[in-house]
Amino acid sequence: MPLSAVAIRNYRSVRNLWLPVEQLSVFVGANGVGKTNLYKALALLRRAADGTITRAIAEEGGLDSVLWAGPRSDRKPMRLVLKARFDELEYAVEMGLPHSYEIEIGLPQPAEAAFPLEPLVKAERLVARDGRREIVMMERKGPLVTLRNDDGKRESHQAAVLSSETALASFRDGARYPELEAVRREMLEWRLYHDFRTDAGSPIRRPCHAITTPTLSPDGHDLAAVLATLSVIREDTAELDAAIDDAFPGGRLEAGDEGSWCRVSLTFPDMPRSFAVHELSDGTLKYLCLLGALMGYRLPPLIALNEPETSLHPSLLAPLARRLASAAGHTRIWIVTHSEDLAGHLQQETGKRARRVVKPAGATGIEGLKLSGEYADEDE
Repeated sequence: MPLSAVAIRNYRSVRNLWLPVEQLSVFVGANGVGKTNLYKALALLRRAADGTITRAIAEEGGLDSVLWAGPRSDRKPMRLVLKARFDELEYAVEMGLPHSYEIEIGLPQPAEAAFPLEPLVKAERLVARDGRREIVMMERKGPLVTLRNDDGKRESHQAAVLSSETALASFRDGARYPELEAVRREMLEWRLYHDFRTDAGSPIRRPCHAITTPTLSPDGHDLAAVLATLSVIREDTAELDAAIDDAFPGGRLEAGDEGSWCRVSLTFPDMPRSFAVHELSDGTLKYLCLLGALMGYRLPPLIALNEPETSLHPSLLAPLARRLASAAGHTRIWIVTHSEDLAGHLQQETGKRARRVVKPAGATGIEGLKLSGEYADEDE
């Protein structure tokens, strides 16, 4: 059930965008044009799936900080709107239809029981589309949630969720509401990697518990377990070994278990001993984290990377592009980057050029993107 498009409305510098999600989506542009806002909007959508989107907005500075920063109309309240569209959904009852999930966030009205500046969920909608016909699986308007159950019957639930919670995360009966469960689980499996801490106190630099770990966590603290899983559990590191040699010619990675812990070390051909993760440079450790994210035992359905080139030596950009191109054959990759060099290497590897983020008239946009959510060059 791959993510096929994302809509963002009234989020920071984004006034209104309908973005197709390609197998490899690369967004490049200058500072201040809103590239990171595209990434953060995707991260907020995922927080809707675990029910913490309002808390995430509060952590970003509150709704006043998150809402569209340009001119506003006073005629109606401003709302943040996020929407995800999925390709054919397959689940237990074998219904294959395009689905979309939409959520609206706004400030409290005078009669609502909430803190004055608290971000609240105003509306949610989960829709399956059969041709031109919409089948509403879940609709929320304020405190009222209406659901279509597995028998095709409609149910109404009044005040079943708080305004700070999402219906998507609250109704977890997969047998009764299979579409809702399928979309929620799909979004929860997304992995967004904003940055990896590489300072001396970073948990990545310490051993981690020896537990089979198929997918790297967002902060990378289980890197050693992810790499050791390939070595000890899958017993196949050929691809990983090739990736290490590509980035560090002659280098050799060792990942395994010592008692109840997993450890990683890297050997360079010009050095007489191996180096544990606590000894590696920031750039080298960051690159190992990217390999862990892109080459784990099981890749998530979507991997989003925010400026993956940070701290990397320019010589690592071509090997990174090759790893990204390879991973894009197995999952969807979403990248925002400053690096024209990385974008160029990716185009060389995949034939797909990066989408340029611009900011005409103060609103973030994408060159060549039409209102329909298609790119002009695809018509050509």
